[in-house]
Amino acid sequence: MTCREFADFMLDYLSDELSAESRAAFEYHLSLCTNCRHYLASYRETVKLGKRAFEDDDANVPSEVPEELVKAILAARPRR
Repeated sequence: MTCREFADFMLDYLSDELSAESRAAFEYHLSLCTNCRHYLASYRETVKLGKRAFEDDDANVPSEVPEELVKAILAARPRR
C-alpha cells in the first residue's frame, strides 16, 4: 500500500468498512510508515477538537490552538 492509498482508505478504516484483506494491508502500512501514523493521529485529533468545538464548555480548547481558529469555529457553529 502506498501513502496515497492509505489516505484514500483512512475513512473506511476508521468506520470499520474495510475488508479483512484491505484492513490488514492498511495496518501493515501503518506499522511501517511514520508519516502515515502521524497523519492518522493528526486526523483523529482534528476530529476530536472539532467535536469539542460544539460543546458548550469553551474552556476545553487547548492553549496551543490558534485563537483565530477558535474564533472561526465558534462563529460557524449553530446557535442553540
